[in-house]
This record gives sequence, structure tokens and C-alpha cells, in this order.
Amino acid sequence: MSNIGEQIGKVVADEQMVKALANNARTTGGAVHNIQQEGLDWIERLLSKVGIQSSGVMLFILAVSIIIITAVVLHFILHRLVLRKLYQFSKKSSKVWIQVLTEDQLFNRLAFVIQGVVLLAQTTFWVQYHVPILYFVVVCTKLWISLYILLSIFSFLNVVNHLSNRLGISSNLPLGGIFQGIKLLASLFFGIVMISTVVDQSPWKLIGGLGAMAAVIMLVFKDSILGLAAGIQLSANKMLRIGDWLTMEKYGADGTVIDIGLTTVKVQNFDNTMTMIPTYALVSDSFINWRAMQESGGRRIKRSVLIDANSIRFLTKEEIETLSKSVLLKPYIVQRAAEIDKFNQDKNYDLEVSRLNGRRLTNFGLYRAYLEEYLKQHPSVHRGMTCMVRQMAPDFSAIPLEIYCFSNTVVWKKYEEIQSDIFDHSYSVLNEFFLSAGQSGTGNSSTVTLVRGPEANMIDGGNSVVSN
Repeated sequence: MSNIGEQIGKVVADEQMVKALANNARTTGGAVHNIQQEGLDWIERLLSKVGIQSSGVMLFILAVSIIIITAVVLHFILHRLVLRKLYQFSKKSSKVWIQVLTEDQLFNRLAFVIQGVVLLAQTTFWVQYHVPILYFVVVCTKLWISLYILLSIFSFLNVVNHLSNRLGISSNLPLGGIFQGIKLLASLFFGIVMISTVVDQSPWKLIGGLGAMAAVIMLVFKDSILGLAAGIQLSANKMLRIGDWLTMEKYGADGTVIDIGLTTVKVQNFDNTMTMIPTYALVSDSFINWRAMQESGGRRIKRSVLIDANSIRFLTKEEIETLSKSVLLKPYIVQRAAEIDKFNQDKNYDLEVSRLNGRRLTNFGLYRAYLEEYLKQHPSVHRGMTCMVRQMAPDFSAIPLEIYCFSNTVVWKKYEEIQSDIFDHSYSVLNEFFLSAGQSGTGNSSTVTLVRGPEANMIDGGNSVVSN
């Protein structure tokens, strides 16, 4: 048995490895070293008393047994007792941050890190004392610790992200993209650490050697790097938040931002479709963020009533008297009529001689004044924002009279109801002002008459068109 142990020791261990491990073991502290030495001496004395001779194979079996027993006991204490009590406490707690802390297996992964550290300490000790075959376990344990530290970082970032979502902090900061960037950098770093552990080289040497591969890395991770930079810029400039209403015609996006990732921004459109926009496109291209409108408390109404130009004319005295009965129009008519009469008298215009003389009230002007006063009195129109009715440039079919105001709510359905109510009223009172709506194909915007048959060569009143 002793010869077998010595042969295993000669095959696996050499002098340089043993010296390196011995130097590493000395750095753990003299107190721990003395305790381990005393424990090993006690075990050897115990084996000699029972008549078992200390050998390489015997030490290997003893080391593996102690390691397994310690690992099982520690796993039972951490996972069956401590973590179970912790999870039960979090379920009973009413505090949000305590409930979130136990999500994403954060403490479970930290427990595996602790187990790995204890296992590493044990295997390092036994490798130093003539059980070099366990050096393979040392390497695997280091890889285990690195992996679970990385996973613990992932879990911690997820916990912070979930907690920020619960508390509403993430609506102000796109933490999702930033955390994904941190995860990517952490993965690269711990990947280098794990490779250096396997090849037994300093990780800083490997990091220094990556300089020659910088161009390749930039090409492979181009989208991730651009997305990380864009996410930081979006956060620093407060350009976009989760929950914002975003419109970007280039990508067909018109909806609510539900996620800001490292490489993509997810938008749920109002038709329940999803649009994925590259994160860096939100910095390089233009988009519309409706957040300012939502925070202002008022949404703009900007739409035109189309008026037939042929229906616009001067009003007679009888028609003006009829319109003066309107509560909204009477103050305007009294003031405007007095102003026009004074102007005509000062200029000595004879209104009876020609309709071209002087100034007169028009049905179109009174209609515009009526709509403006109507908007000022409307209970759903915002009082503190711009409100006006303006005449726009005419086109081939009609003269647009644009209503420009803001609703006192930003709720979409309410906004559409207010807008519809205003224009329902605007069109329904057109006849009261002797106006007609202008629209193509109705005949209201044109007095052209087509003549067919035998009368095709006759012109009736100058309004007919000769056709064959």
C-alpha cells in the first residue's frame, strides 16, 4: 500500500508544483497553518494507535472522506436550515425589498460560493501534505468559485432591477441596458479568470494579450458596445424611460416602451404588436417621445373644419340680428359692429351704393369668432394653454378653418371624445352661419354642370361646360 501511494505521488506531483502550493499555503496565515498541522498530527497519532500505518493512499482516502463529510454537512446547514428559514421569513414579511432579495437565487448562489471556499481551503491543505492528486480538485474548485461569483453578480443585478421596478425607480433610468452591459463585462472578466486558472497563468497577462485582438472584439461585440454607450446616453440625458409613449416611423413603432435592453428597445404598439428597435438607433436617429405631453396635463387638438368658399359672403342686417341672439356671439357682434360703423363713418363710405364700399361682417368671420368663444367656454378645453381658431391656406376643394387648442386630459379615450364633441358641434352649426362644408365630390365646392345630348352645344348662364 505504501509503494502504491508513493508511485501516485511521483506521477502526479513534481517539485515546482509542491513548492508553489506550499508558498500559497503559507500566505493563508500562520494561525490557520498551525491548526491544520496540529489536526494532521492528531489524525496520524490516532491512526497509529489503532494499528493503521500512515501512507499516501491512506491519506488520500482520509482526505476525500473528510472533504465529502464536510461538504455534505455544510450543504445541509446552508440549504436545509439557513436558506429555508430565510425564504420562510421573506414570504411572511410585508416589506417589498425583503421579498425581492430572496428572488433570483441570490443567497442560494452565495451559499455555493461559501461551500467552494471551504472546499478550496481543505483541498489546498491536503495537497500541501503529500496528497498532490487532489490538485485537480483545487483547479475545479477555483472554477466553481469563479462561476458562482459570476452568477451571484447576475442575481444581485436582477434583484436591484426588480426592486427598482417595484419602487418605480427604473421609470427614470434605463437600468436594464446598463445592467446587461455590466453582465457582459463581468462575463468577459471571469471568463479570463477561469481560463487563467486552467492554464495556471496570471489573468492580467491574458488581459494584456487581448490588446492585439481588440479589433476582432470590437467587430464581434459591435452591437453590444454601441448599445451600452447608447443606454448610458439615454439615461444621462433622460431621453427615454420605460412606460414612455414612443413614435418612430422608420421602424413602424407607435406605442409604449416596455423594456430598454443592451442591444434592443422593446415597444408594444397600440395594436398589440411588438417592435424591436436597436438601442443605438435612438441616439443616431430621431424619434418622438410623448412623455412631456403626458406630464403637461394637456394634449393638443389640431384639426380643420373645411368650408366651401362659395358659401362665404357678407351678412345682412336681418341675419346679423338673428345671430346676435346667441349668448356667445352677442358681445363680439356688438363690439365689432360698433367698430365697423365708426370706421365707415370716418371714411364717409356709402354702403348702399356698392357692396364693395366699407367694411362689413361676414358669415365666415362670425363663425370663426363663435368657435373661438365656444372653445373658451368648453369645460374640457385646457385654460392655461394656447386656444385659437385660424384660417389656413385654401386648397382646390375648400378653405380649412383650423381649431388649435388643448384638452385638459391626456387619457387617449377621453381625448378622442373631447375632440369628436368639438367637431360635431362645429359642423352642426354651419347652417346657422349660412355656410357649407367643403369636400370633393359633393357639389358644394363647384358650380360646374355637365351638359349632354342635343343641348351640348348650348351654354346656359355661363355655368355649363360643353362636352360630347
